[in-house]
Amino acid sequence: MRTYTFNISLSILNHLGRNLYRSFITVLGEAISNSWDADATNVSISIDREQNTLIITDDGVGMDSESFQNKFLKIGYSKRKDNVTHTPKGRPFIGRKGIGKLALLSCAKKITILTKTIDSDITGGVIENAGLDQAIIDDVSANDYILSIPEAERIDQYKANLANSGTVIIFEDITDGIKNKIEYIRKQVAYFFRFSILDPTFNISINNNPITLDELNDVTQSTQFVWPINETNDALLTKIEESDSLKKNKNLKILGINVTGFIATVEKPSLLKIRGSNEKVTLDLFVNGRLRESNILKHIHTARIVESYLYGQIHYNDLDDETDRFTSSREGVVSDDPKYKELLSKLEKIIKVIINDWDVWRVDINQDGDAENTRITRKERKSKELYSAVSDDFIPPKENNASRTKVEGWVRELGADAEFNFVSYGECFISENLLRKYISDKGIELGERRAEKVQEFRRKAEDAKNVANIGFDIREDDSDLSYFAMDDLTYMVEPNAKGDLRKPSLHRDAQEYKPIRDAMSHTSRLTKAAKSKLNATYENIKARIIALLKEA
Repeated sequence: MRTYTFNISLSILNHLGRNLYRSFITVLGEAISNSWDADATNVSISIDREQNTLIITDDGVGMDSESFQNKFLKIGYSKRKDNVTHTPKGRPFIGRKGIGKLALLSCAKKITILTKTIDSDITGGVIENAGLDQAIIDDVSANDYILSIPEAERIDQYKANLANSGTVIIFEDITDGIKNKIEYIRKQVAYFFRFSILDPTFNISINNNPITLDELNDVTQSTQFVWPINETNDALLTKIEESDSLKKNKNLKILGINVTGFIATVEKPSLLKIRGSNEKVTLDLFVNGRLRESNILKHIHTARIVESYLYGQIHYNDLDDETDRFTSSREGVVSDDPKYKELLSKLEKIIKVIINDWDVWRVDINQDGDAENTRITRKERKSKELYSAVSDDFIPPKENNASRTKVEGWVRELGADAEFNFVSYGECFISENLLRKYISDKGIELGERRAEKVQEFRRKAEDAKNVANIGFDIREDDSDLSYFAMDDLTYMVEPNAKGDLRKPSLHRDAQEYKPIRDAMSHTSRLTKAAKSKLNATYENIKARIIALLKEA
């Protein structure tokens, strides 16, 4: 009987990888990860949008001809064979399945790979995607497809780059074009590939300009609050904590798993948008310095407003163990993985803490918080929001820092009194105008004494207008009732209550209410006792007016 072998069609390249990698940044990430795994110190990325080319050069260990054939070109070859999990430098391997290199095939019509070790000559090959596509149509066996030999001129061009060891990958005629601006790509690389956390000697540059955390200044310099998680040693977190925009921070613990990172919020959701794109910074999961799942909040359903202000980085390197927990596209974690679900469960608990902290801290600095948080009443919250909106107009600009600091202190000092008065004035406005509506609806007469009184009020109002040289009407409703306050209005509603103020009545409450109401209406700051009395009396007035309106 004859023996048999597997005969794998080149179409497997499409099924396993070419069609899985559609994002330019993902393709770029695979190349950067390969450089990391090759113990490179420097990765140089050259992007020419006009020529539609991308060149990635590193100074890693490179490959000789045998490694290029039997490792790089062997689809499914894993660097982790024989339980080897780290590079000679001690870096954790990023690659696992050996299909990430297929991302490189999805990016351009022509890919040239040049590589050498310190002990070998330059070797490599050329992948022409047009020829590869035809071979796939013809159902050519993978073993029968031969890469082209790089041109001698091309090899000479990069000899200097490969003087010792390393790899150069040249992408020509990018399939969908390089649509993103260089600024955006730089931000993405700075944010998504945090290898420097594990090895600060790993450097990435784009167009000869090093990638640094300064690429992320837009968001770090707009961060209001931050919650570091466990013992986090992260230059990005340090940058946030040194920012002038930071108002509050609070250390949080996640027990039971080895996770670090931070969660932060910005002043306005729009500040999370990455300029030059439709993307925004989110709460992302990193494993060994590489983004593995973006926007993990989509798995934690809180439906609270704070989510639109929130971003951060969660580092959980223990997800990279003997079990492969990542999707085939390498752009996410398998959703039902027990270890991942445990992480999400613990994150959900601290998100609840953050939701409450955020509301408290936002309100403390006179900004809108979480309207769904019931720790304060709806009236109190709206009053705080109104005070914030009004007082903001008086705050000096940032460039006038000394005055700004002083005025912000005054605003904070006035805050509690102002918020109380805002609510109280609103209550007074509504209750008095409802009484006027009730009196008018019932056809209650002013009476002779109040008719004389209203004429006096009108004369004083007119005199004041003349002094101010105002020729237009001030009151929208200029009826006689508009000149009376609570005490006069209650006389009309309860004419018989005037004689005995010892009995509970709307009139008696109004008499007690009047002096504090007048002080409040004249923008005076009230004492604690006055506030308490005003609140208690108003509740009585409100209850009696509600009873009246039931009979309207």
